[in-house]
Amino acid sequence: MIDTIIEPRRKDLGGFAVRRVLPSVRRRHVGPFVFLDHMGPTEFAAGSGIDVRPHPHIHLATVTYLWEGVVEHRDSIGSHQSIEPGAINWMTAGSGIVHSERTPLSIRAASHRLHGIQLWVALPADREEMPPEFHHHPASTLPVIERDGVHVRLLAGAAFGQVSPVRVCSPLFYADAWLTRGKELTLPGQYPERAVYLVEGSIECAGAVFDQPRLLAFDGALPIHLRANEDARVLLLGGAPLEGPRYMWWNFVSSSQERIERAKQDWSEGRFPLVPGDERERVPLPDGP
Repeated sequence: MIDTIIEPRRKDLGGFAVRRVLPSVRRRHVGPFVFLDHMGPTEFAAGSGIDVRPHPHIHLATVTYLWEGVVEHRDSIGSHQSIEPGAINWMTAGSGIVHSERTPLSIRAASHRLHGIQLWVALPADREEMPPEFHHHPASTLPVIERDGVHVRLLAGAAFGQVSPVRVCSPLFYADAWLTRGKELTLPGQYPERAVYLVEGSIECAGAVFDQPRLLAFDGALPIHLRANEDARVLLLGGAPLEGPRYMWWNFVSSSQERIERAKQDWSEGRFPLVPGDERERVPLPDGP
């Protein structure tokens, strides 16, 4: 029943380490989800924080979700948003966008923690060149499903009889679930590709026990049941398969290798727009992906 098991690998983002889950040599994507970074939990001393300088994206949507901490988002279409726990922040790069992510100065004044997830969702080929967008959805606007010992917040898409207000471009679901010890949850069955990322605790699935951190990916429509061996937090995600291959180089994802080459040249030659309020720095084009 389990198609792939992935253990995250450590990735240094310049003074801030994450656990990279997707893409992996074992699996490149789950439905349209082509990238998954688990940030923290990390304790920052007073005066420090994250500083992800302005950098570009094309043909994807970035999705940021936090359990702890605050991240200040700015982008080249003028968005300026504090990302706080429980909210969903969906930035559609489309034809091209530039953004930065930093710890606000007010938060740096004291020690603080950061814990969250960033995903990339590949856009359908016929929507790749859509205009860039940014949408913020506070936690209070997202559907919550409460059952005995199970709490699910639906972050995007449709699942468990609910629909998130987050606008998506392809059939998918993304949810944050908390299971108390001994409780069970069945994954939505209407999606051909599904996955569970175990953030905290321990679960039983398909007759085996798994401890965090671990991603379990499933193909096909068979029912997938989870049971919490101890209190557990899991991310649930999946969707329709991509209609064709996707190429990834650095921050660029596209169905066209030629389009990625053009994006590389545009960034190198300064043709992407600036980020208002964060114009002084940018990440240089790397030598390799």
